[in-house]
Amino acid sequence: MSAAVLRLLCAFGLLAMLAACSGGMGDLEQWVSEVKARKSTQVEPIPQIKPYEAYAYDAGTRRDPFVAEQPKRPVGTGPGPRPDPKRPKEALEEYPLDALRMQGIIRTPRATFGLIKSPDNIIHRVSVGNYMGQNFGQVKSVTETEITLTELVADGFGGYVQRPATLALSQ
Repeated sequence: MSAAVLRLLCAFGLLAMLAACSGGMGDLEQWVSEVKARKSTQVEPIPQIKPYEAYAYDAGTRRDPFVAEQPKRPVGTGPGPRPDPKRPKEALEEYPLDALRMQGIIRTPRATFGLIKSPDNIIHRVSVGNYMGQNFGQVKSVTETEITLTELVADGFGGYVQRPATLALSQ
């Protein structure tokens, strides 16, 4: 193709595009006039903002929410009995008391021993003064039907309270 023909085709294309763009804007003008002719709707007014009213908090007998609560004492710092932290733990202290079963007794001239079955099916021998259970339970007496203990239980106020417990003979 020659350069003259190419120029002629480009000029013809430009004229065609300009002719397409030069169409009237009658339809746009008609739409604008229709919108302007519509009746305007009522716009709701902006809602009024209520003024801020301060509130005075009267605690009365209740705790002041802006003052931190007094921290509870750590366990073992309160008055009353407390466990001996230096005492070595005994084998039956790793199990809760309700997981242990009394199987019987052994009586010797020196003492009476209770036979306790732990959850791992091992029979342990305990006598007065031994410890068992997870609440520092100390054996106080061993009879043919039960073992009596005194447990030390945290009271929630930093101390401990003594609580009696028994382990009855299993049938």
